[in-house]
Amino acid sequence: MDSPRNLKSSRIIEICRLCPVIPVLEVEQIEQATPLAQALIAGRLRVLEVTLRTDCALSAISEMSRVPNAIVGAGTLRTPEDVRAAKQAGASFGVSPGATDRLLDACEETGLPLLPGAASASEVMTLLEKGYTAQKFFPAEASGGRAALRSFGGPLPLVKFCPTGGITPEKATHYLELGNVMCVGGSWIAPTSLLRSGNWAEIETRARHASQLGGQASC
Repeated sequence: MDSPRNLKSSRIIEICRLCPVIPVLEVEQIEQATPLAQALIAGRLRVLEVTLRTDCALSAISEMSRVPNAIVGAGTLRTPEDVRAAKQAGASFGVSPGATDRLLDACEETGLPLLPGAASASEVMTLLEKGYTAQKFFPAEASGGRAALRSFGGPLPLVKFCPTGGITPEKATHYLELGNVMCVGGSWIAPTSLLRSGNWAEIETRARHASQLGGQASC
């Protein structure tokens, strides 16, 4: 049973433990949404983060959420308006680069599970005080990388992380060896070049490889 402190992150922890890698996706054309989700799921990655960085991102979340077995979240949440729009589009969870009180309040009010971003010990502690035991470590490589997360593990053992930002397949393996890392976020699985060319086979191949990283069971 979850402790009161862990309640805000319970669903996020369940989601993050489904796969070792969450693909971070920037969908430019709505026509890309369904075949992209299908390719990733065929490659055994079903937890997908669509960043709110393009005009069709919310529509893409709606389309991808209809694909069987897909768990689609909205990334780059920055404002309460982003949260409400993501929830209305059908997002199952949210991801933010950082955290503000207004953003956290909006997620709690709408019932959208949030993976909030933190980059320092003070930010991690502030979120922990608010009940968030699962956090996004961002930007991971620029904020000290694996060494920083390993250092957090001693004084902050209750917090589990999804590091994102500058992570490659090789670096992902090293992150996933840490006891306080649930999964990693990565944009290498479906980069813009593969989306624009419609190379769904290569995306599926990359997803399948990513699903086997860290010795975790793929979803």
